Amino acid sequence: MDKNKVEDTSNGKDNNEENITSEKEKELVRRKVLFSKIKRRILRHTWLVRIGILFSLVLGIVIVFSLTTVLIGKTSFGYYFTLANDFLFLPKDKIEIIDNRTNILILGKGGNGHEASELTDTIIFSSLNHKTKSLQLISLPRDIWNPELRAKLNSAYYWGNEKEENGGLKLAKSSVENIIGKPVEYGVVIDFTGFKEIVDTLGGIEINVENSFSDEKYPIPGKENDECGGDPEFKCRYETLSFEKGKQLIDGETALKFVRSRNAEGDEGTDFARAKRQQLVIQAIKKKLLRKEILFSPKKLMQLKEVAGKYIETDIDIEAVAILARRLLQAKDNIHSSVLPEDFLENPPKSAKYDYLYVFVPKVGDWSEVHEWTECILLEKECY
Repeated sequence: MDKNKVEDTSNGKDNNEENITSEKEKELVRRKVLFSKIKRRILRHTWLVRIGILFSLVLGIVIVFSLTTVLIGKTSFGYYFTLANDFLFLPKDKIEIIDNRTNILILGKGGNGHEASELTDTIIFSSLNHKTKSLQLISLPRDIWNPELRAKLNSAYYWGNEKEENGGLKLAKSSVENIIGKPVEYGVVIDFTGFKEIVDTLGGIEINVENSFSDEKYPIPGKENDECGGDPEFKCRYETLSFEKGKQLIDGETALKFVRSRNAEGDEGTDFARAKRQQLVIQAIKKKLLRKEILFSPKKLMQLKEVAGKYIETDIDIEAVAILARRLLQAKDNIHSSVLPEDFLENPPKSAKYDYLYVFVPKVGDWSEVHEWTECILLEKECY
């Protein structure tokens, strides 16, 4: 064979191999460029990727929860599992909601060892907005006159229970509905003994006393009928309380005295000042409850559950409790407190019409002004 022909053939093979290699390299480069472009586009929209991952995760959790609930729903573990499910996913069919709100009446009574143990001297209308995740607290004076009962508002719970078994909350809720002009879906009654134990279980609470005050006639439990050795002023029945302005850590007994004191001189001796102090303590309890050393302590939570079982009465079913707990957690930084303004009320002279009692009645003759004010407060506007 001709030598030149052999060399030409050899060179042709080499050129073909080089061309093939070059094409492969070009294809590889093109793939790298394409991959790089896709990568850049993806990274440019990282939030979309994150949402996709989060959605997949949540969807997976929902599927697992749904399947597991079906499988173990009838077991004791299933009971708690269902509560966890309600807490996480907030099913609307398990809680009373009207116009995106759930309204709850909070009452505080003296309980055993206190004079007039069934009178509810703490009366707070609370409204939870499921849409804005906010909570409004409105305190009402205990001395509001209820003409239908011929008694003060703080006795509605007592007379309701006298009328029928477990009728206290029902009558108290309807009485407050008439004043506020809003429906009340649920009610909670807290015995002050339980209130004290809750604060102590939490390890005390921090409050910021707005005004210094002293109360020389704070009643001592169990001394209501003490003759005090013939002392005409019955001084042995009372103790003197003093609170200094500023921040301080208080225990359950001190917290109870702080919210119940009503004989201080000046403005701090009014029902309106006491209502403000009650809301101050509620806010402090809420703040302490949401601290991680409480929320993530099974021991503390079990202790609080036991206290609640002994001293709290409510018509809220357990599924609604789980949902409300979640909503309250969401509203922890969006809680607003108000006290029904004195300007809407008047204190008429003691007379037979009011059984010679110290009472408040609406200044305009009905509760229309209060209804308008309440609506304004719930809309979170400047109302007064």
